[in-house]
Amino acid sequence: MAEQLALDVGLREGMSFASFLVGDNAAAVETVRLLGKGGGERQVCLWGGAESGKTHLLHAACAEAAAQGLRASYLPLDTLAALGPALLEGLEQLDLVCLDDVQEVAGDEAWERALFDCINRLRAGHTRLLLAARQAPAGLDIRLPDLASRLVWGPVFQLHALDDAQKCAALGLRAGLRGFELPREVCEHLLRTHARNLSYLMSVLERLDAASLAAQRRITLPFLRQILSGED
Repeated sequence: MAEQLALDVGLREGMSFASFLVGDNAAAVETVRLLGKGGGERQVCLWGGAESGKTHLLHAACAEAAAQGLRASYLPLDTLAALGPALLEGLEQLDLVCLDDVQEVAGDEAWERALFDCINRLRAGHTRLLLAARQAPAGLDIRLPDLASRLVWGPVFQLHALDDAQKCAALGLRAGLRGFELPREVCEHLLRTHARNLSYLMSVLERLDAASLAAQRRITLPFLRQILSGED
């Protein structure tokens, strides 16, 4: 049952390598892309703060693996940890395992032992592992020394959050993939007047796309203000 629950965690629409603005993270993105294809490193660890792109890259790796006909699973430990460490059983049957928010189980003796055993099983087989956490492995509250050493068996990359100009570029990239153009003044207005949280900005982009299709109107600054008038 635990394995089935893990395999049933859905991937988020739009989180692909094509929609990820690389910014200052070129080496990390290329390493993760190759891992998703079933090549390169056997294990990779990503770390960075909120909005740095960790979850996006984990989803993208799983999507890439699926496109290659490989079996992959995305496990967000911030929401699944309550199910217990048995969640990690049987994952060695997959080609790629992506564990998000590893910091959520650090310091928990049962989880640490289960994660240690899981990494060993994956390494003994042919399963690649992609890990992500808010802190670098050395900064996690890991009590089991052997687990701490396992977390750095592969390369470790810090992901850097996008600045405002890069966020505009990311929004423009996502808009282009959805088939419409996002004027720069619209993006700049959003950054001036609304939260700079990238996930929020992407949700606004989806609303604008749906509203413009329904109204058969181009996305302009007046149209943005009309759609978001209830939030101003």
